[in-house]
Amino acid sequence: MTSSGAPVVLGVESSCDETGFGIVSDGVLLGQGLASSASQHAMFGGVVPEIAARAHLDAVVPTLQIALDDAGVQARDITHVAVTSGPGLATAVHVGLAAAKSIAWALDKPLYGVHHLAGHAAADTLEHGPLPEQSIVLIVSGGHTSILAVGDLVRDPIEHLGDTLDDAAGEAFDKVSRLLGLGYPGGPAISRAAVGGDPAAFAFPRAMLRPGDAPFTFSFSGLKTSVARTVETLERAGEPVPVADIAASFEQAVVDVLVTKALRAVQERGLDTLVIVGGVAANARLRAVAQERCDAAGIELRIPPPRLCTDNGAMIAAVGDLLVRSGAEPSGLSIAADPSAVLHGAQLPLLR
Repeated sequence: MTSSGAPVVLGVESSCDETGFGIVSDGVLLGQGLASSASQHAMFGGVVPEIAARAHLDAVVPTLQIALDDAGVQARDITHVAVTSGPGLATAVHVGLAAAKSIAWALDKPLYGVHHLAGHAAADTLEHGPLPEQSIVLIVSGGHTSILAVGDLVRDPIEHLGDTLDDAAGEAFDKVSRLLGLGYPGGPAISRAAVGGDPAAFAFPRAMLRPGDAPFTFSFSGLKTSVARTVETLERAGEPVPVADIAASFEQAVVDVLVTKALRAVQERGLDTLVIVGGVAANARLRAVAQERCDAAGIELRIPPPRLCTDNGAMIAAVGDLLVRSGAEPSGLSIAADPSAVLHGAQLPLLR
């Protein structure tokens, strides 16, 4: 415990290609450490699970030490441990889970298995304080695009209003970036390329926005295909490919759909707060358009700073901190990895 008696929660994240440790106490981020293996995956155009797992193994101990040093605490000061136990790449999740179990066992501290996506939602609380009683949360990342109705993040069931039918938004960014020769990861690469482009240069499709379409469901596969056909048509005609214009037009198409559907959810539920989280929430265009449209609609927009949007241990520690303070029972050392876990609540149940 800290001098105030508050729990000191260590969070462990390893679901994809970031190895993250964060330390949170009473809703305050004390420190964190983060290592990424993105550069090792760049030549493959996406994450290779075996490479990610080996990178996690290499990074666990030094990244934990960075987090402890950053927080100004020692391992013996940790009172609880929280870890992503799903969803994610199976080999990657197992490394972080094994590390968290080892730490919890060595320190004789309670262990909580946390849902990765609940972590993204909790990341915003580290910047803006507790979530309101009811809010809409838009999660946009490399593997997930979902609209959720959220009450108390750790006490109430989390309601899925809509998910993506195919590619997640971040996955579409990666694939279009590869088409344009911009490299991996695609989100930052597209964003940089789009700065000098015209977002109205190409009329790429805004899928699932027609009357009668599922109001909160996403689909980005057709958009990706449209970009590919545009590039192919230009190349066949021997014309130069205007990378900046295509990047900007693609980015705008994604942003339009994300913001339109998220605002629709807020308004239909009669709420006044939209929270946008996940790796794609770091996108400057998404942040600007969402702010503009929320301001016009009288809706409060909450987006964590970019450093808390990508996968990190701080967000997992934030969930753990909320669970501890709510009196939740620890998961224990028998918690198993659940790489395909569906989000129903912040704490993952034990698999039987």
